[in-house]
Amino acid sequence: MALPAHDERTVPAVVLGDLGREPLELSLADLQTLTEQHGHVVVVCSQAAPRAVVQRLRTVRSLLESDRIALFSPALPPLGLAVLARQLRQLASCDLSPGILASAGRLLTHYIHAGALLGSVAKLDRVPVDLKSHAKSWVPGSQFGVLAHPTPHLVKMGPGATLPGPEFGTAMLVARGQLQSDWVTSTLVPSWRAQGLREAALPAESATWWGTPKLIEFCAYLPDLSVLYQLVTSVRQNSCHWCGIDVIGDRCVFCCAVPPVHEQPARAG
Repeated sequence: MALPAHDERTVPAVVLGDLGREPLELSLADLQTLTEQHGHVVVVCSQAAPRAVVQRLRTVRSLLESDRIALFSPALPPLGLAVLARQLRQLASCDLSPGILASAGRLLTHYIHAGALLGSVAKLDRVPVDLKSHAKSWVPGSQFGVLAHPTPHLVKMGPGATLPGPEFGTAMLVARGQLQSDWVTSTLVPSWRAQGLREAALPAESATWWGTPKLIEFCAYLPDLSVLYQLVTSVRQNSCHWCGIDVIGDRCVFCCAVPPVHEQPARAG
């Protein structure tokens, strides 16, 4: 998920090792060092990551007893998640507090359109697929355009086939797997009026997430740092009632506290 930086300001990514297999002591040492060096750490993790990786992250955070480590795992396909991680790295160069930066991930997720062109949807279980599409996926040569986020949508490839796209200016990132097609670049990019097209290596989790290695993954996103910064700073900010850190939204991304619920006084009989 460590995409190349857009510019010199973009903060480098730190790729954690094989958390599911390495000794617990090594994972503890890595996260503790990162926290001491940077003050706060935002860990972005794919929902397609092995369960052992997620459990290790939670264990390490618990053992360190740290409210300075935020675990963030939104329901985005791998390429979309990689784009979001880079957007957070872009914002990390700005004058945002740790809580606002970590909270920005949930906000920016709404502005990402992520999907894939698939050679089969037979094993796709993260996007709703009807039985008719499942049956068609067994026909040799069938291809499907799938939008996973923000609103699930599926179309079988044919003349004029496209997907609903963003209503604002975006750039497009494409990662090619074991599928040959120019539909994304020749049809989807013009249909979505994408302002720029770049290619990236296919994330390691993509085949697992989409249920097939025969795919071309794509993601439309906001590339301009000034636009990202304006979005984040224009949203109302709150202070966590528990740890005091500034956040966007109700749930604190570091200590995980939510605002207390104040019960209404009972009405007199």
